[in-house]
Amino acid sequence: MIRIGIVGIGFMGRIHYLAARHLQGARITAVCSRDKEKLAGDWRNTRGNFGPEPGHVDLSGLKKYEWYEDLLADPEIDLIDVCNPTHLHPEFAIAALKAGKHVLVEKAIALQPEQADAMLAAARSAKKLLMVAHVLPFFPEFRFAAETIRDGTYGKLVAAHFRRVIAMPDWSAEIADASKTGGPAVDLHVHDTHFIGLVCGVPKHVFSTGTVNGDAVNYLTTSYLYGPGGPVVTCSSGAVASSGRPFVHGYEIYLEKATLSYASDGSPLTVYTNDGKSTQPTVQGGGDPLAAFTSEIQAAVEGVRTGREPDLLSGQLARDALVLCYKECESVRTGRQVAM
Repeated sequence: MIRIGIVGIGFMGRIHYLAARHLQGARITAVCSRDKEKLAGDWRNTRGNFGPEPGHVDLSGLKKYEWYEDLLADPEIDLIDVCNPTHLHPEFAIAALKAGKHVLVEKAIALQPEQADAMLAAARSAKKLLMVAHVLPFFPEFRFAAETIRDGTYGKLVAAHFRRVIAMPDWSAEIADASKTGGPAVDLHVHDTHFIGLVCGVPKHVFSTGTVNGDAVNYLTTSYLYGPGGPVVTCSSGAVASSGRPFVHGYEIYLEKATLSYASDGSPLTVYTNDGKSTQPTVQGGGDPLAAFTSEIQAAVEGVRTGREPDLLSGQLARDALVLCYKECESVRTGRQVAM
């Protein structure tokens, strides 16, 4: 049994807690928060943009730690699940690795690439796993796309466009604070750069246009430049929609023998083939975002059990996704193509 301790009981900490109830071979055994009300089970102020309405949680069977050092000193914890704000990820992840714990840290891996490099170095030194919880490849529609591209069922990737748009978050002061999250072009868009890196690889250059609010890029459209013979890949992402517009993400992926299409606002996953036919593949877990988080945490559990880093939770891939976001922000600000 893999024993998990969650640090940080905000929106994502609550989502991880709920998702972990369905794990196999693992369970949450401890939670850590400086908020005494949360340790008492009052999670009403952990609201986010999806999931069930927050309320009171029965934590009577769990260990409850106010101090992180006490959680790390617990010999009965195998995996630390870091769910606190992004600017705290390096400090908390490195401390856990040095304490001999495996780590699953919510995306983004860190606020700055140099911090991500330090985290990867700490994992190598400790000989422990540093896994980064990028959940998008565990959503069934995106998992289908990644597997279809990888196995070459419909030939090689020719082109793709990805989309991820929300209204400016207002459910949490911290989520709207760019100094703690990097702003939408990091906190939100890193989902896209991670997936693009996974299925297309890292481009040679990027060219982006976008909108800037203070120190943060709020919205951007990027061309990922792979050079001659490479795929033509673009993405539009950010917090630009009016408050009444629901969150939407999706893609159009153009392969040699088929087109894959999906949009979360009403266009189901569809495969259009060159013979003029179309099908809507059946995928497991569609419509329930918690199921994707369960799959994500289950992958981390299997990593701890086997001692092998899961490909989809790769710390290096997460670091590269973070770098890509900042290269795009640089392009937005300079109006120039930026080399990777």
